[in-house]
Amino acid sequence: MERIASFEVNHDLLERGIYTSRIDGDAVTYDIRLKKPNGGDYMSTGEMHTIEHIFATYVRNSKYSDRVLYVGPMGCQTGFYLLVRDSISETEVIELIKSSFSYISEFEGTIPGSTRIECGNCMDHDLEAAKRTSAEFLEIIHDWTPDKLKYAK
Repeated sequence: MERIASFEVNHDLLERGIYTSRIDGDAVTYDIRLKKPNGGDYMSTGEMHTIEHIFATYVRNSKYSDRVLYVGPMGCQTGFYLLVRDSISETEVIELIKSSFSYISEFEGTIPGSTRIECGNCMDHDLEAAKRTSAEFLEIIHDWTPDKLKYAK
C-alpha cells in the first residue's frame, strides 16, 4: 500500500500550531497540533474527547457552519483535524480556530453531547484538562498567520 500524506510529514520537525495538511478538490484539511509530536506530553482521552465535543459544536454553530465538513481527534493524542470547504479563507480558518479554543478555554456548564443517549463513552470527559490545554494552545497561536500554515521541511 502507498503511504498516506500525513505520514510524509516529518513529526520530528513538527511544532505545536496550525498547518494545512492537504487539499482535495474543494476540501481543505487543517492539522491543529496542540501537543508536540513524540514530546512525551499527550492529551488524555477524556481531555481530547471533551475538546472534540465542544470544538465540533462550536464550529458547527459558527457563521461557517455550512462549510465545516469534519472535526476529529488524532489517534496519537497530539491534535485534531478540521476539514472545511475552500470557500473559507486561511485567515478566516485561523480566526475560527482561535475563537473556538478561546471558547473551550472558558467553557462552563454541561459538555455538549455528553449524555449517555448522545455519546458512546459519556463517562470519559475531562473539562478542566480541556480548558487548560486550550488556553495553552491559544498562547501558541495568538499571532498565527497564513504564512505559518506550511509544514517545516
